[in-house]
Amino acid sequence: MPNNLTQQLLDWYDKNGRDLPWRVKGGAHFDAYAVWISEIMLQQTTVATVMDYFTRWMQKFPTIKSLASADLQDVLLAWQGMGYYTRARKIHECAKVLMEKYNGRLPDTRDNLLKLPGIGPYSASSICCFAYNMPETVVDGNVMRVIARLYGITKEITAPEIYPIAQKLTSPTRGADYASAIMDLGATVCTPTNPKCDLCPWAKSCVAKQKQIAEQIPLIKKTPKKEMTGQLYLIQNKCGEFLIRKRSEKGLLHGLWEFPWQQGEKLKEKLPSVTHVFTHIKLTLQIVRQEKEKSPFDDAIWVHPDNFKDYPFSTLMQKIIKKM
Repeated sequence: MPNNLTQQLLDWYDKNGRDLPWRVKGGAHFDAYAVWISEIMLQQTTVATVMDYFTRWMQKFPTIKSLASADLQDVLLAWQGMGYYTRARKIHECAKVLMEKYNGRLPDTRDNLLKLPGIGPYSASSICCFAYNMPETVVDGNVMRVIARLYGITKEITAPEIYPIAQKLTSPTRGADYASAIMDLGATVCTPTNPKCDLCPWAKSCVAKQKQIAEQIPLIKKTPKKEMTGQLYLIQNKCGEFLIRKRSEKGLLHGLWEFPWQQGEKLKEKLPSVTHVFTHIKLTLQIVRQEKEKSPFDDAIWVHPDNFKDYPFSTLMQKIIKKM
């Protein structure tokens, strides 16, 4: 049965699969570097958003060598707007390691890929699959939804629980095409709402369709987000410049520029605020405006809004700028 399902999906993909710049039909992509960059970009980010970023990135950093020799601030600027900036820093770090240890090429084994900065089990599987056509099983949100519906799994699930089921369907000879196919099926047909079951190559075998419970599946276990609050200070001088500083603390926003802010209780006054959701944190900052001619921070600099474009800001700080 799995072999029949696998072939049905591949036949569907040959006719209906999406054309994306980081993959090709009929096997591995010719440029493992492009596969790597796209896979890291696609973590926590939609295909629609990544398309333009990927094109600009490949124009600015067309090779691993050009990326490794670039200044980190230029890398962060190219990434600006996608969030989760640790990804960009790890890409830059990884490029340097690839130049030092692998002659500017991505390894073609899972074990060696896992030794690289920023490449975990999912990324390693994706690179092996899309860049080297290996029969790796890749499980993302689309794959979880498709598999859960296909087998009528109604309980809460996680990716590790879906993996062994998905692995049985993976093509042993067309790893890249199969992974693309099942992701495309989830993205274009087996969508979260209003799935197009009549267009699905697995419709006759799908338990969720037979029971008419497709939109109730899957139930994915979610980690509750911790809520935090604080105050952000927009400090302006008579020249119209604002104080910004480069974040030096290790962590999610390391190396990015920001307006001074601190974590703490919400102010009682009715001040404007901005909320941003990180992976496990929901942060709300109230905006405090101040006028000063001397900086109260040793590590801050005065910058006019016209020049903000030269500094990589986090998505949260960009929200503040728009609200200004």
